[in-house]
Amino acid sequence: MTAAFETDVLVIGSGPAGSGAALSLATLGVDHMVITKYRWTANTPRSHITNQRTVEIFRDLGIEDDVLAQGTEHDRMGETVFCTSLAGDEIGRVRTWETAPERASDYIAASPSPNCDIPQTLLEPILVGHAASRGSRIRFDTEYVGLEQDADGVTVTVRDRTTGHEYTIRAKYVLGADGGRSQVAEDVGLPFEGEMDLAGSMNIVFHADLSHYVEHRPSVLYWILQPGSDVGGIGMGVVRMVRPWNEWLVIWGYDISQPPPEVTDAEAIKIVHELVGDDTIPVTIRSTSLWGNNKRYATRYRAGRVFCLGDACHRHPPSNGLGSNTSIQDAYNLAWKLAYVLRGTAGEGLLDSFDAERAPIGKQIVLRANKSIEEFGPIFDALGLLGESDPEVMTRHIAARADNTPEAAEQRAKLRKALELKNYEFNAHGVELNHRYASNAVVPDGTPEPEFTRDPELHYHPTTWPGARLPHVWLGGAGGRRVSTHDLAGKGRFALLTGISGSAWAEAAVQVAEKLGVELVPYVIGPGREHIDLYDDWARAREVGEDGCVLVRPDTHVAWRSHGLADDPTSELTRVLTEVLSR
Repeated sequence: MTAAFETDVLVIGSGPAGSGAALSLATLGVDHMVITKYRWTANTPRSHITNQRTVEIFRDLGIEDDVLAQGTEHDRMGETVFCTSLAGDEIGRVRTWETAPERASDYIAASPSPNCDIPQTLLEPILVGHAASRGSRIRFDTEYVGLEQDADGVTVTVRDRTTGHEYTIRAKYVLGADGGRSQVAEDVGLPFEGEMDLAGSMNIVFHADLSHYVEHRPSVLYWILQPGSDVGGIGMGVVRMVRPWNEWLVIWGYDISQPPPEVTDAEAIKIVHELVGDDTIPVTIRSTSLWGNNKRYATRYRAGRVFCLGDACHRHPPSNGLGSNTSIQDAYNLAWKLAYVLRGTAGEGLLDSFDAERAPIGKQIVLRANKSIEEFGPIFDALGLLGESDPEVMTRHIAARADNTPEAAEQRAKLRKALELKNYEFNAHGVELNHRYASNAVVPDGTPEPEFTRDPELHYHPTTWPGARLPHVWLGGAGGRRVSTHDLAGKGRFALLTGISGSAWAEAAVQVAEKLGVELVPYVIGPGREHIDLYDDWARAREVGEDGCVLVRPDTHVAWRSHGLADDPTSELTRVLTEVLSR
C-alpha cells in the first residue's frame, strides 16, 4: 500500500508530551506530523503545576511569556491548607511551590524562570498553536490503529474518526505520546514494571465563587479530611484551584474494585458542597471523569525507530506535580537528537541516549509521586485516624488536638512533624532540577560525581559535572542588561563557555563547528568581553579554571568540561563532539 503521507517524524498524541515534541521539532525545523484521536486539545484541566525546568524549556522555545501570562503566578500558589472543609476546621498549612521565605532564595538562585500554575486546558493550545505556526502539520480526529517497522522507517495505519477511512503514514521515526494506556507502547513491546489502577479517583470540574474561603490563604490545593466519607473510612479529597477563585476541580476517591460510579450533576454538587462545607453556594458542574492511580514505568523507551514518551512511559498519581513537566522534558530531550540525526550531523547511536537519560527520571518520579501519597500516613496517625472505623470517633480525635492535655500536646508535635514531611511533595526542588544524565551523549571528565550537600530531593545542587543541567547565573550582556547562562545555551545548538585565559577554546570551537558541520557558539566571559561575570557567580559555579571550558548541549545539559587549557584545544573538542554525536 502506498502511504498517503510521508514525514520524517510522526508524533502520536497531542498532550503535553506530543505537543511539546511538536513545538520542539517545529522550532528545530524538523519535518513532522502530529495525529490525535481527539477533536481538539485537553477538555479538562488535568495537570497544572509547571515547574522551573519546564518554564526554562518554554523560555528556550520562545513561549515563556505566553505561558506566564496565562498561568497563575507562584505567590498565589503556596498556602497549601489541610482542613475538614473549606468552611471548617483548619488542621494546618504548608508553604509550598517556593513560597516559604527560607526556600524562595533557592528557587530564585536556581533559574531565570519562575514556576507557575497553568491548567492543561490553557497550556496545550499554546503549545499546539505555536507548533502549527512554525510548521507542524496537526491532524485531529485521527486515530492510531497500528504500525509496522522495517530497516528504513515505520508505516503507521490511522483512521479518520469522522469518516472511518483508514490510510497509512510513512515516517522515519515515530513518537508514541498517546498517554497512560499507550497502544503504541504495547504494540512495540516496551517492558514495564509496577502496577496500574491501584485506587480509583474522580474529577469534578465546577464553577463557584469560593473567594471568601480562600483568598486570605491563596493556594492551588486544599486538602480535605472528612472521616467516613470516602473509601477506607478516612475521607481525603482535594479542592484544586483551576482559575482563582471561581473555577475549581474536586478530586475524590471511589472503590476501584466495584463497578465505576455514575456521577450525576446532583451527586457532584453534593460532593462539592460537602468538601466546601457550605451547601448554600451556587455550583455549576462542568464535567466529571474517572481515573486510576498508577505505579508503573517503562524500563526502556525505545523499540527500533519507535520512541515512547510522557505518560506512555511513566504512569503515576498527580502528587508532586511532575507528570506534564516530565513529559515536556522527555520531548525536549529527544527532539534535538532527532534533528541532528536527520540532518546527518549525528550518528544513529545518539538516539540511544534517550533511553539511558530519561528512563531513570521516569522511574524516579513514579516512585516519588506514589511515596508522597504514602506520606499522608503520618498525618492520619498524628490525628488518631489509623485503626479507627467510626467516623464520630475519628472526628473527636481530630478535634482533640485543641485540648490542654499532655496527650494533645504530643498529638500537636506529631502533627507538626507529619506536615513537615509533605515538603517532599510540595517543595521537592531537587527532584525537579537534579537531573544528571549518564549516557553515550555525555563525555566524562574523569572526576567523580559530586556529592549532595543537602537532601537531594528537597534541594537543587548546581554543578557543571558532565550530564548535569547547566547552572543558571546572571551575566552582563549588551548594554549592561542581565542575561542568563541558559540564554547563551539552547536554541538547538551547542555552546561553549570559557574565560579570558581560555580564549583558545573559543577559537577552537569555531574551527570544530566548521569541520563537523555543527552549530557551536563560543562565549568568552570576562571584563571587556561581550558577557561579563557581574557578581562573580559564574566563577563560583563553573567548577573549572578560567582557562577551562564547559561544553553545553542543545538541551542545556553539560556535555563535557575541561578544567584547564588543553595542549591542542581543537583536537580535544573534535574528539569530544564526535563522541557526543556518535559520529
